[in-house]
Amino acid sequence: MQIETLKMYCDLVETRSFTKAGQINEVTQSAVSQQISALERSFKSVLVERSKKMFKLTREGQTVYDYSQEILRASHSLHARLEELKDIISGNIRGSAIYSIGLYELAAQVKKFMQSHPTVNVHIEYRHADQVYDDVLNHDVEFGLVAYPAKHPKLEIVALRQEPLVLVCNPEHPFAKLNQVRLQELQGQKFVGFAPDIPTRRALDRIFKTHGVSVSYEMEFDNVDTVKRAVEIDAGVAIVPAATSVSEVAKRTLVAVPIADGDCFRPTAVIYKKHEILTPALKQLLAVLKEPA
Repeated sequence: MQIETLKMYCDLVETRSFTKAGQINEVTQSAVSQQISALERSFKSVLVERSKKMFKLTREGQTVYDYSQEILRASHSLHARLEELKDIISGNIRGSAIYSIGLYELAAQVKKFMQSHPTVNVHIEYRHADQVYDDVLNHDVEFGLVAYPAKHPKLEIVALRQEPLVLVCNPEHPFAKLNQVRLQELQGQKFVGFAPDIPTRRALDRIFKTHGVSVSYEMEFDNVDTVKRAVEIDAGVAIVPAATSVSEVAKRTLVAVPIADGDCFRPTAVIYKKHEILTPALKQLLAVLKEPA
């Protein structure tokens, strides 16, 4: 029995899918099934009740899963500790980030990290918020970057920063002449918004409700780039993270107006699995991510 087999078994339990476990471990579904069968023969116990309609652990299977988790954590901790003793910072780091963080803030920080640690390979997937949480929970990645972090019993949350939100508008819009705008001035305005299931949209809706402001959503999109394109053609105004509008403001295709009230900030955070042993490389990367943008 090898550590790799126990990891594969844990991936199977957590994903409840032989196919998914195979993808995580870069083997076929058949190979996963063969490894689990070998594990069952080794323990002389049925671990998983297999059927087309359900996936269920036996009592013995749950016990093997619990102990396998402890073994994997100990193995990971041992390797991480040995790397620290040797002062080695190398290896691969896999992460997942929402688009507005990945595309507009992360690149410079990762570049800075990799210049200091050229033997570390960092791979980041850009995803929607719910997919980032799934990636971390399913062990597809080691960490995730999200906005408005949601508490989860299996996740650690490390706060990064409070990013200012700004109102963006077409340069010919009346708001473009203002030094700042108050939320009450947005009453009845044509708005380009994020889709209702996007965390930033949910937060803005709460802010509007608290201040008794009603806006007219003319268009709704699931990413900030499309929101900005709609604002550029004067389809309405929008509220976006300030960092995402820097390029358009520089090119004068958009004007960004600070918001004077409403506590308009977007909290961002790193998430990773609880009880996960962080490698020296990942610890160093998280330290860079915590630095001011």
